[in-house]
Amino acid sequence: QVHVVESGGGLVQAGGSLRLSCVASGPTVSSYSMAWFRRAPGKEREFVAAINWSGGMTSYADSVKGRFTISRDNTKNTAHLQMNSLKPEDTAVYYCAAGGWGDTPTSFSYWGQGTQVTVSS
Repeated sequence: QVHVVESGGGLVQAGGSLRLSCVASGPTVSSYSMAWFRRAPGKEREFVAAINWSGGMTSYADSVKGRFTISRDNTKNTAHLQMNSLKPEDTAVYYCAAGGWGDTPTSFSYWGQGTQVTVSS
């Protein structure tokens, strides 16, 4: 059984930064790719960023390129999403996912409960 838990959300002013963390526990999680998705009010869940098991391959949505950075620490089974230059349109519930690869929610098998990020203008 794989468990995924996010942390680090909160309220920040536009232009500010936040760092989200995701801890995955369970067998062989260090071999899993991990990703972040988000769902804004009234919208579908959308892809934000992904990182492969070694950290050598990353992928980003166009809307966050140059502002967000995904990384991982396999010694701690943890992935991070560093979010800089935040905009009000980044406001959403952010979800961590593990065990797959791609830019659609169905590409991943394991999900956390989500953490709220609110960016005020």
